[in-house]
Amino acid sequence: MRTTRRSLIAGGFAGAALPWDMALAQAPAGGTLRIGMTAAAVPLPNGQTDQGGEGQRFVAYTVFDSLVFWDLSRADAPSRLVPNLAAEWKADPADSKRWLFTIREGVKFHDGSPFDAHAAQWNFEKLLDSSAPHFDPRQAAQGRSRIPSVVKATALDARTLEVRTSEVDALLPYGIAWIVMSSPAQWEKVGRSWDAFLNAPSGTGPFRMTEFVQRERGVMVANKEYWNPARRPKVERLVLLPLPEANTRAAALRAGQVDWIEAPAPDVTASLRGARFNVVTNEYPHNWVWHLDFTSPSSIWRDVRVRRAANLAVDRDGIAGMMDGQMLPGVGLLTPSSPWFGKPSFKIRHDPAEARRLLAEAGFGPRNPARTKVMIPGQGSGMMQPLPMNEAIQENLREVGIAVEYEVMEWNALVNAWRAGSRDPLSRGVHALNYSYFSQDPFTALIRHVDSNLVAPRGTNWGHTVDAELDAVCKGLRETFDPAAQDALMARGHQRIVDEAMFLFVAHDLNARAMSPRVRGFVQARNWFQDFGTVTVA
Repeated sequence: MRTTRRSLIAGGFAGAALPWDMALAQAPAGGTLRIGMTAAAVPLPNGQTDQGGEGQRFVAYTVFDSLVFWDLSRADAPSRLVPNLAAEWKADPADSKRWLFTIREGVKFHDGSPFDAHAAQWNFEKLLDSSAPHFDPRQAAQGRSRIPSVVKATALDARTLEVRTSEVDALLPYGIAWIVMSSPAQWEKVGRSWDAFLNAPSGTGPFRMTEFVQRERGVMVANKEYWNPARRPKVERLVLLPLPEANTRAAALRAGQVDWIEAPAPDVTASLRGARFNVVTNEYPHNWVWHLDFTSPSSIWRDVRVRRAANLAVDRDGIAGMMDGQMLPGVGLLTPSSPWFGKPSFKIRHDPAEARRLLAEAGFGPRNPARTKVMIPGQGSGMMQPLPMNEAIQENLREVGIAVEYEVMEWNALVNAWRAGSRDPLSRGVHALNYSYFSQDPFTALIRHVDSNLVAPRGTNWGHTVDAELDAVCKGLRETFDPAAQDALMARGHQRIVDEAMFLFVAHDLNARAMSPRVRGFVQARNWFQDFGTVTVA
């Protein structure tokens, strides 16, 4: 489809009327926290859920738990990995491809069955072993790319899980933090069906899901027996409501139908503050980019001059103004304050004259524009305000000689295209894809995007990038256990990505969310994920 400025604006404001089922949320909340998500559906409560980072935030880490987790207790410092269902872990000094995880004692699933190393092994099998009776293609699609080096997980005894990797992988704990544990006993009880499990899920997390209506609501109750007192909920219930349209979310907050909304539209934040709602922001490891395919023969992005020209054409300060300052301009995958930023020679800035010069050198201009098709979401986890932002980019690029056509997709469909890769039919022949990325560790910030061993669908190198220097960086990162050496490799790799303009770099979100003044105790961590255990509703 060809998307015009007018149709994007119309799409952005369509559906502002409140959905009929919102009436279900209008009863006095009491000890209930009601959250309006950007997702169009409640994330699946099977374990390794869908809906991107929002699914992980609101379901994977509330109903379920991972072996390794993030410290989400501070707003003034980056998060770090901490023990969770695994009390400790280490790589075998005699064999760096063998890791041992010591399982925490005394943890039970919501159904009362014990969590131990055998249950952990079962959960790795559901993602990695297609011959296992409990293998789940849906969960595998979400989780396998997070742990691409893992070959097998084996319970040596009830408290010891051995994880073997295909290569030395010093970054394994970061990947393990994504993998959450579903109850084997509950899967058996519901008839060995993952579809049936959705209606009676069981994890070890701080909340139990009691109602799941995918397009309407997810209702959870506090797990009063939760093993970690620091994350034990103070609210009685947590209700998730899928409200993908920003105006609908704001209207629901004003009407008292929700207590908290994700990603309030920039043009309403001032009025929300004026109405005594709290708008909370914080920096976190996020970037908002176009992921470019510069390897396909028909892609305009094959020419580095075109890639650099596009980056010089974008008016990031203008977009930041449109976003009411809820973003930092993106001049790389990371912010310049990061120790991993490096010293790129290509300085990303707004310089349309230089962009036109580069395009003319490459044989393009306003009368002979370079043409490309880009897949973008109408909404989605971490995507900020994708329609107006992409409108602005489309106009910026048009002015220098790049004609952009948009393919607007529902978020989950776009995620599936991202996982499938640029050559797959799911990507519909586009040569760029608009995505927001978690960039908190070396794997998520760099390796998964550019390692040629992770070309989709094996991993999430969507554009099929093959670069010898970056492959060497990725190999070094996996084999280096020294943090200082990892920092140096990351800086080298990121410098290469910026100098080659491998992405269209646009923004770093400040993670805005708006809340009723009745919501108290929330600490906004510098993370995609948050701790709901401290929250109360007055």
